Amino acid sequence: MPQTAMDPARKRLLQQQQQQQQQQQHAGGMMGHRRGLKRRKMADKVLPQRIRDLVPESQAYMDLLAFERKLDQTIARKRMEIQEAIKKPITQKRKLRIYISNTCTPAKPEGEESEKVASWELRVEGKLLEDPGKQKRKFSSFFKSLVIELDKELYGPDNHLVEWHRMPTTQETDGFQVKRPGDVSVKCTLLLMLDHQPPQYKLDPRLARLLGVHTQTRASIMQALWLYIKNNKLQDCHEKEYINCNRYFRQIFACPRMRFSEIPMKLAGLLQHPDPIVINHVISVDPNDQKKTACFDIDVEVDDPLKSQMSSFLSSTTNQQEIAALEMKIHETIESINQLKTQRDFMLSFSNNPQDFIQDWLKSQSRDLKLMTDTAGNPEEERRSEFYQAPWIQEAVGRYIFSKVQQRRQELEQVLGIRLT
Repeated sequence: MPQTAMDPARKRLLQQQQQQQQQQQHAGGMMGHRRGLKRRKMADKVLPQRIRDLVPESQAYMDLLAFERKLDQTIARKRMEIQEAIKKPITQKRKLRIYISNTCTPAKPEGEESEKVASWELRVEGKLLEDPGKQKRKFSSFFKSLVIELDKELYGPDNHLVEWHRMPTTQETDGFQVKRPGDVSVKCTLLLMLDHQPPQYKLDPRLARLLGVHTQTRASIMQALWLYIKNNKLQDCHEKEYINCNRYFRQIFACPRMRFSEIPMKLAGLLQHPDPIVINHVISVDPNDQKKTACFDIDVEVDDPLKSQMSSFLSSTTNQQEIAALEMKIHETIESINQLKTQRDFMLSFSNNPQDFIQDWLKSQSRDLKLMTDTAGNPEEERRSEFYQAPWIQEAVGRYIFSKVQQRRQELEQVLGIRLT
């Protein structure tokens, strides 16, 4: 039906509905934009078959989509593997070079501004060899404790030990210094206890010979113990939670049979602190002695730089933001292509048969209008002028005008706050 012949009330109602739809779209625009990426799926990026038939070159795009699916699956699997890997300690062995040196100060005659008693100062320092890290680790961070034992005959039972133990409030340092009075060379012993992370334990000699493990973490010891039980078939065939001890286990654990749940408790009595690193050194106070510095290389475990790279890879959002922007651009392009295809079909249908196209289009518009306004009628009859010459038209128009006058009157009464008579 032409717009000029449309009922004014119906026209106004249609305009109000369109405005409400626009307001709802505007209000939900931001929320829809935020949730857009979550609602979009891989299927939204697929070109319909009818478009692929029109554009043969689009097959290259479909091949890229297939490759993207495989790549996404591979990346997701690798991310899971990395997440599982960083839960475990990733370390590498490095060489820590320890420098032990001393200086001596001879006694001075009285009256001079210096110390009257001869003394020496011992320094224990160290650094990692070929350390690629930008942040250098403090020397003390490698140790749990350090004990320097001096000659007991020279310094007595109360002053011959110098101890340092790690505490929760300990401040890391690059080295240790010990100063004592003395004018003779002193024999000393350094006991260094490495700070293993995770902690390591020394096994009982009998169990160590049996498992082939001397000093290891608790998890590694449990794994070696389970391998021994499995290889020697010590697990009970009927009661799987029990272990039938062989003659070696009976000597070590002092029982013929035990549960799996009892192993940690029994194993705790067989674990000891690892042996410290023992260094013997002579503190020389001879001014002519040139060998006052000694170097020792020990193996230490440090965090593998790969672990920090994996953590930064998992926590990085730069690539994800870039990928999300590209995904949005692809979805917008696909929507634009689909709209262009719809417009093309519309124009092509009109060019093939303009008369039938216009007839079908008018019928479609009429149906849409009736659905929007909830009115019923025969579109073919309403298109003809005889429909508006029916006897009931004058009464219908009068009723319509009367309802409009009453509506306007109520609006005026509300605005003025009075009742019109």
